[in-house]
Amino acid sequence: MTISRRQWVIGGAALAAGAALPGVPGAQGRPERFGMKFAPHPGLFAGVAGEDYIAQLEFAAEQGFHAWEDNGFGARDVAEQERYGQRMADLGMTMGVFVASGSLDRVTLASGDSAELETFLAEISEAVDVARRANATWMTVAPGAYDLKLPYGYQMANVVEALRRGADIFEPHGLVMVLEPLNRHTDHPHAFLTHIHQAYELCVAVDSPACRILFDMYHQQITEGNIIPNIDLAWEHIAYFQVGDNPGRGAPTTGEMNYRNIFEHIKAKDENMVLGMEHLPWRSTTEQEVWDVIAAYRQVDPA
Repeated sequence: MTISRRQWVIGGAALAAGAALPGVPGAQGRPERFGMKFAPHPGLFAGVAGEDYIAQLEFAAEQGFHAWEDNGFGARDVAEQERYGQRMADLGMTMGVFVASGSLDRVTLASGDSAELETFLAEISEAVDVARRANATWMTVAPGAYDLKLPYGYQMANVVEALRRGADIFEPHGLVMVLEPLNRHTDHPHAFLTHIHQAYELCVAVDSPACRILFDMYHQQITEGNIIPNIDLAWEHIAYFQVGDNPGRGAPTTGEMNYRNIFEHIKAKDENMVLGMEHLPWRSTTEQEVWDVIAAYRQVDPA
């Protein structure tokens, strides 16, 4: 079901009379809190909330979201990080991932290059302070591109060594790097890390609670499908999910994936799992885009 802007305006009047808004169960003055920790990102609600970061956080909370994701949080200045992190805490919102380290198309950790390793460790060390300001636990790490000049086994050993060193930095702080397999077919043709079983192998080899999997369901639908069985196979090492339908990387209900069933399966395992809303539109430019995304999540939320 798609809720138009006009329907929401009409619904606002209905709420004043005690009626429920279509698509928003049990609303009495404001939408009901989502059953799962869906995490919008900056810009997704800009078409209604405006460009101000705090206003977007507050709008998300008002719509029933209780998590947030900001891949670029580490690039913001310290004062912004502290202010935004405090507002999230005030609103009772769980901070999802930000990117701690990674390249999408350049050979880095797989190469075994000492300078690349030192850069990675410096980024991981810096992320500790960023995480504290955001009340964050999980940080995305992408091991970079596949090295065409080096056999796979050596690359895997190099990545394991780098991640072990990174985990040694994170573990005393209770922080977690999450490894995100990416698809080569549509978006990232040079990625080293592509499959969930590969990320699982890395987590087993690193052998630290500070190294876990970010299961991006959009990427994995393209790479290997079989989403629910792969969730079960890798569950002990999964710490975070990201959402996007396929084809097109749109919101749930726009493509081929049965997100209602997938979310019910995840919730039965851990109702506190955060699910980052990493899909189009990255930045809304119209009110309708905002309401369409919210309506889509109401439709698939296993509340």
